[in-house]
Amino acid sequence: MGRRFGWLWAAYAVNAFGTWLAFDAFALVAILVLHAGPAEVSLLTATGLAVGTAAAVPLGPWVEFRRKRPVMIAMDLTRCAALASIPVAYVLGVLGLAQLVVVSVVVSAAGIAFGAAAGAYLKSLVPAEDLLVANGRFEATNWTATVLGPPLGTAAIGLFGPVVTLAADAVSHLLSAAGLRAIGGGEPPPPARTGRSGGSGRLRRGELLEGWRYILTHPALRPLFFNTVLVNALIMATAPLLAVLMLGDLGFAPWQYGLAFGLPCLGGILGARLARPLVTRFGRHRVMRTAGTLRACWSLGLVLVGPGAGGLLLVIVVEFALITCTGVFNPVFATHRLEQVPADRTARTLAAWSVSGKTAVAALTALWGLLAALTGPRAAIGAAGLLMLFTPLLLPRREG
Repeated sequence: MGRRFGWLWAAYAVNAFGTWLAFDAFALVAILVLHAGPAEVSLLTATGLAVGTAAAVPLGPWVEFRRKRPVMIAMDLTRCAALASIPVAYVLGVLGLAQLVVVSVVVSAAGIAFGAAAGAYLKSLVPAEDLLVANGRFEATNWTATVLGPPLGTAAIGLFGPVVTLAADAVSHLLSAAGLRAIGGGEPPPPARTGRSGGSGRLRRGELLEGWRYILTHPALRPLFFNTVLVNALIMATAPLLAVLMLGDLGFAPWQYGLAFGLPCLGGILGARLARPLVTRFGRHRVMRTAGTLRACWSLGLVLVGPGAGGLLLVIVVEFALITCTGVFNPVFATHRLEQVPADRTARTLAAWSVSGKTAVAALTALWGLLAALTGPRAAIGAAGLLMLFTPLLLPRREG
């Protein structure tokens, strides 16, 4: 894949490990340092996601008309500075909930901009025939970080204090920026803006909505958009409900809960490794439809979770199957999406996709929390599982 891709992959890896090392760090700092209650922690999480997502809406077109690698470096440095401010404020004794909210918003918005630029840059850096390999490596790296990051992060918090993982995450973004800088070389010039405001630097309303317009008018991307946004939102919306069920009603210990979700992430690594051989043998469209269908079939099984070793084993098996199918689907889907989007719309399309996904997660998490309050967590998990069974109908029926 070449030296330049090697540096990009290294930057992605250090970013991923830093992010997962600091998993739930904002909530933990709010609880352990600021002694925040459930309402304040929920407000912190919801505000950071919602406001950060809203702030990222104009960033898609802003990224589109700029060179992508400098944007990625700038977003890494922005996240580094924002995250580093928390340990500094903690040491000075001035850390407050408002700062956590502001940093959460900045990190969320910068992450969306970074992802949009990274997808467009990858498309310009890697030949089309190698995109699946590249996305498979990114997917495997992400699941590896998911397996290792949270347990190492919680151990580090126990040994060194509540803000250590945020400091490590800040350093990871600095190292990522250095890796991106080391790539060197040039990149294709960004697309030229057209229209009356082309030289003014101001964003027009049409530019803000161009990503969504392209997605919703594209016959191959439109069904994938609704499928992926809905599936991911349903999975994320039921995660806190399963935590309440396992740690509360069923009496599992925290280490058992961590094992139930850490061990199955090995399936993501396996799935990412299988993606390319499966596509070579069966074709991309068939693999994407099959993996996309199979990943929708497992969540309903979580309704049956009970106490003891049997219940723990059930969660591990269901999550392993779900994550393995996801590990196959994601790199194939990501490659297909990049190939379907022209270079002059890539950043806007990826940003619109990410904004929509995060908005759907926030909305369904709130809705399913209300449903769980009315019916209980097990019933709400079951409702999400039933709805998941219908999501394969949104997958494209023909190869685009």
